[in-house]
Amino acid sequence: MSARSVDAIVIGAGIVGSSVALELARAGRTVVIVDRNSGPGQGSTSASSAILRMHYSTWAGVATAWEARSTWAEWGTYLEAGDDEVLARYVNTGVLAIESPDFKADRVMGLFTSAGIPYEHLSGEEIAEHFPYLNVGCYFPPKSPDDDAFWNDADGMVSALFTTEGGYVDDPTLASLNLLNAAKRHGAETMFRCTVTEITRSGGRVTGINVDNSLRIDSPVVVNCAGPKSAVVNELAGVLGDFRISTRPLRQEVHELPAPSAWAPGQVMPVLSDSDLGTYIRSQPSGAVLVGGMEPACDPLMWLSDGDLFDMNPTTEAYRAQALRAARRIPSLTVPHRPKGAAGVYDVTEDWIPIYDVTSLTGFYVAIGTSGNQFKNAPVIGQMIRALIEESESGRDHDRDPVAWTAPRTRHAIPLGTYSRLRQPNTGSSNSVLG
Repeated sequence: MSARSVDAIVIGAGIVGSSVALELARAGRTVVIVDRNSGPGQGSTSASSAILRMHYSTWAGVATAWEARSTWAEWGTYLEAGDDEVLARYVNTGVLAIESPDFKADRVMGLFTSAGIPYEHLSGEEIAEHFPYLNVGCYFPPKSPDDDAFWNDADGMVSALFTTEGGYVDDPTLASLNLLNAAKRHGAETMFRCTVTEITRSGGRVTGINVDNSLRIDSPVVVNCAGPKSAVVNELAGVLGDFRISTRPLRQEVHELPAPSAWAPGQVMPVLSDSDLGTYIRSQPSGAVLVGGMEPACDPLMWLSDGDLFDMNPTTEAYRAQALRAARRIPSLTVPHRPKGAAGVYDVTEDWIPIYDVTSLTGFYVAIGTSGNQFKNAPVIGQMIRALIEESESGRDHDRDPVAWTAPRTRHAIPLGTYSRLRQPNTGSSNSVLG
């Protein structure tokens, strides 16, 4: 078996792995990124709706997303990109989060105030005034279209939390490529179409990986960013024994509908987080809209035993449920008979909050369980993992003395212990993708 040595190995070249590779390379480490796909961002990242929103139920969630939004707004500067480089584009549409018993804005507004995020709390009448194409009726709880009650008239009006900041990134796969190209400019190397077959260790410390049973790469630092394969990689490393939070693959669908007939040419809708109906909606640069589900109780979740085995085509059942809910909120939407969209697989934890952490194997780190809602945070995740590695490799016991990372743009302190593998599941989590 041939062998080589580097300072750090990143497993997975999605949006998270590419970000981690960039930050470790910026720190002066020799880095190699290993991925079984043929290029960056071809797994879960490619199926992301790439939504940037800030309404989370924890300080760490809000502060991380706010810092990430600031980073996306200066994307070319952050990447140190050349003038001729084609970059993913952040589209600032604003975000309208409709309230329901599943989402109360009070706590979020307090966190927004602490973070310095501008917002408005809108009544149903104010929503109708600002966004006349929306139906402001209340239909909670979300229901299946096969339930006769789905078609009941509205019971009052909804209210909503609105922020002018937030929106989406127009090309998630390109964003991964942007990060990877930046990492390469700092000396990072890539190994595509390669599978990690062993995590090597000695005396309680990781020593590297074996690739395709033919190449040994020695390294004192290995970072698991393998998305839906994260649990498999953790099993190879033998680190799952003390995890209180687990990850597993979940199939998700996103559907595309034509632009609503009531929209003026070029009209842009804010990202709509609709917990009242259990959907999220965002516009496309083409004018069409993307519609996804927010995992309401009436919709079955499709957990997978193997993240590689799933149908990439949208199903009629999921399309019908999501499209008809979206049409209740936007009455001028047309719902074609045949579904158009895509399916992907996300790496999900019990509380849908990620794990960014050390493990019981010294030198083996994880950035996993991103649950489809962490795309927005990717450039910040790389910086947080870099800080975690630097502190831990200098002797800090993150489990006993959690690292607090200071965000460079907003200057907020973000407690990385929030993302610990040792935490108890957060019962206040929204338990949804939304992005």
